[in-house]
Amino acid sequence: MWARKTVAVIFPTYREKKSIRSVIEEFDSTGYVDEIIVVDNNAEEGTQEEVKKTRARLIKEPRQGYGRAIRTGIENTKADLLIIAEPDGTYDGRDITKLLSYSDDFDTVFGSRTHVPLIAKKSEMTFFRRIFDVLFGKLISFLFLCPPLTDVGCTLRITSRKGWNKIKKECKSTDSMFATEWLLLSAKNKVKFIEVPINF
Repeated sequence: MWARKTVAVIFPTYREKKSIRSVIEEFDSTGYVDEIIVVDNNAEEGTQEEVKKTRARLIKEPRQGYGRAIRTGIENTKADLLIIAEPDGTYDGRDITKLLSYSDDFDTVFGSRTHVPLIAKKSEMTFFRRIFDVLFGKLISFLFLCPPLTDVGCTLRITSRKGWNKIKKECKSTDSMFATEWLLLSAKNKVKFIEVPINF
């Protein structure tokens, strides 16, 4: 719980059997998470067994697609604050305290993976990917006159119900573009949001 608001973490899973248990435990160890939902999106064999070793609740979404999995997770919780994350170990569970602290003032908080001191060696955030994300973020900020953006593809984020409700009807993507579409619609629909640097 955070500031008397319940907190849920939603993990969509497909091929994260080796990492999912440790990631769930890492996020859970922060002490702020009331509920953890794992959405089985045709996950590889053995994933369910790993999830059952934790307190996470497992939900199945047979229709393939990242966007579908996230929507299913959101629809299956009544939590006030919704954290979306990946169970593959690319994010640091401790960073949810950054998201939570900014959620006091913003409806949605997006993570940014482009801040050099927080980019781990051998991560997928290459120099050219950083340049693309930053330039695309600046273009969005210019077009919609919204807060500065430096990462248009980061999937780690937190939203209040208010923030989600402002974009959910228009957010149609069922695949990996769902995360970027969510960000674009937040800018378009004047959702009160901010971007914060996270470890990657």
